[in-house]
Amino acid sequence: MSNNMEEYAEDYTLQELLVVAAAREVKDREVVFVGVGIPCLGALVAKLTHAPNVILAVESGCIGATPYRLILGIGDNACGENAICVTSLWRAFSDQQRGYFDLGMLGGAQVDKYGNLNSTTIFGDGDYYNPKTRLPGSGGANDIAISANRTLIMMNQQKRRFLEKVDFITSPGYLDGPGSRELNGYPGNGPAVIISNMAIFRFDEETKEAYLDSVHPGITADEVRKQVSWDLKVSANLRTTPPPTRKEAEIIRIVDSQKIYTGGGLRSLTFENYINMLDSSYERLKAVFS
Repeated sequence: MSNNMEEYAEDYTLQELLVVAAAREVKDREVVFVGVGIPCLGALVAKLTHAPNVILAVESGCIGATPYRLILGIGDNACGENAICVTSLWRAFSDQQRGYFDLGMLGGAQVDKYGNLNSTTIFGDGDYYNPKTRLPGSGGANDIAISANRTLIMMNQQKRRFLEKVDFITSPGYLDGPGSRELNGYPGNGPAVIISNMAIFRFDEETKEAYLDSVHPGITADEVRKQVSWDLKVSANLRTTPPPTRKEAEIIRIVDSQKIYTGGGLRSLTFENYINMLDSSYERLKAVFS
């Protein structure tokens, strides 16, 4: 692997940049509650690059792991690789409610301008009881969104997913705007950033509304606006997101060589390919980082 973190990859995808941009929000020595999916990959990239002392936790109770394999679920063996401890689900969440987690990394099916997430149901022309689509639900996402000191949201950019108002609030952001979290007694400070495969959004301190802070290379503010359902505000100091470094891109491609999170690999994944991917990434990353 290249040791020069400033050498940028030239052949990266926007999905890989989504993962890297999220990883860069993780600070060294933080305690991070990681949701299943793309957030797991982003947290792992942070752990293996600029934040080696970050403590990763998953809701099954695995604390402080350094996995060299992709995590697909909270019961995976990779969740406990090189972990500080493996405790219980209830202990992990009770510690979070005590304020021990600096950052929660979440995804969902819909997000709105106040950072509220929906992973429960898509109404379509129906309602909660007769929806178009029923989704997996909260898992631990609601608890993370309420209690973590700050939350990071990762989602692919689509107008039907970036809404004025989500169909159902599974995981609260700023609810209806300023003062809503405080009114409901939520201990955490709420969402800090939304990262998509097109842009980075942050939240106005006064209005609590998401605004466009950075566009990824090759993407314009107008293109992002077309994929958002509210009147999106744009920062006066709009930036361009730095590309992935060669090291960041290489780690992603080792861990997710079947493109389960960075492409459409899950649709064509076989058991044999999955096991080979786990074995290969474990051996390659162990040789570098052990």
